[in-house]
Amino acid sequence: MVEDPLRIATDERLGAYHFGPAHPFGPGRMPAFLEALAGLEIDYADLPLAEADAATLTRFHTAEYVERVQALAGTGAPLDLGDTPAMPGIDRAAARVAGTVAAAAEALAAGEGRRAFVPIAGLHHARRDQASGFCVYNDCGIVLETLLAAGVAPVAYVDIDVHHGDGVYDGFAADPRVVFADIHQDGRTLFPGTGAAEAQGEGEAAGTKLNIPLAPGAGDEEFAAAWERVEAHLARYRPRAILLQCGADGLAGDPLAGLRYTAASHALAARRLRALAEEWAEGRLLALGGGGYTPANLAAAWTAVVKALA
Repeated sequence: MVEDPLRIATDERLGAYHFGPAHPFGPGRMPAFLEALAGLEIDYADLPLAEADAATLTRFHTAEYVERVQALAGTGAPLDLGDTPAMPGIDRAAARVAGTVAAAAEALAAGEGRRAFVPIAGLHHARRDQASGFCVYNDCGIVLETLLAAGVAPVAYVDIDVHHGDGVYDGFAADPRVVFADIHQDGRTLFPGTGAAEAQGEGEAAGTKLNIPLAPGAGDEEFAAAWERVEAHLARYRPRAILLQCGADGLAGDPLAGLRYTAASHALAARRLRALAEEWAEGRLLALGGGGYTPANLAAAWTAVVKALA
C-alpha cells in the first residue's frame, strides 16, 4: 500500500442519485464504474459516504431552495424546466452526493489526504436557487465555498464535461478567488447554451475565468491544444487546491453530445492536474465524475482518471 493513497467513494448508495431507468441519468452509472474499478490493479482507500445537512447545502444554495427540494421530493414535479424531476428519495440522494463531496473537501483543507475521486458527483448545472440539467444540488459550488471558508485560496475549478459548467461559472463569476477553466462543446450547439470564449469573469474577477468552446466533432487533438491554454491560465494564479469535473460525455458516441474524445483526454487532464497540484497545492486535488451517458464510455473515462491519480 502507498502511504497516501487515492481515496474513492465506492459506497453503492451513492448511486441512488438517479432519475429512473428511462432517464439518461439512470441507475446503471455507479455499477458500471464499480465493475470497471474492480478490474484495476491500483491502491486506493474508501472515501466514506456522508449526508449533507442544511448548513452544508446552504454554503452554496439558498435556504429557500433547499426547503423547496425537500418539499417536492417524491412528487415527480419538475425542479427545473422539466429534465430534473423530484423523484422519490432524490432529496436524500442528492444530499449524500453533496455531503460526501463536502467531507472530501474538508479533509483536503485539513491536510487529511491529498487526492480523492467521487464518481456520482460534479453536478455543475444547479444554480444557487434552482435545479438544472439533472443537477439538484451543485456539489462543485459547495466544495468551492468549503475550501474558501477554510482559507484555501485561490482555488482552481477545471471542467472537461461536454456541457458548460454554467452553475459554477455564474455562482463565482465575480469572485477572483475562483480560477475557472472549462473545455466544452460550443454552447450554440448544446445545452446549456453558455460558455462563450468572451465570458471571462466580472468585476474584480475579470480575466480569472477561461471558457474554451469546441466545435462538434472535436477529438483528442483539439482537446490537447485547448489543454495547453488551461495550464497557462492556471499558471497565472498557482491555485492552492484544484477541483476537476471530469464528465465522460465528451467521449465519442455519447447520446447527448457531439464531441469525439477518447479516454486519453481524461488521462491527460488528470495526470497533468496531479502534477500541478503537487507543485502548487500540496497535492490537493478532488475529482468529480460529472456526466456521461454510455456505460462503457463512463467506465473508460473515469478509470483513466483514477489510474492517473493513483
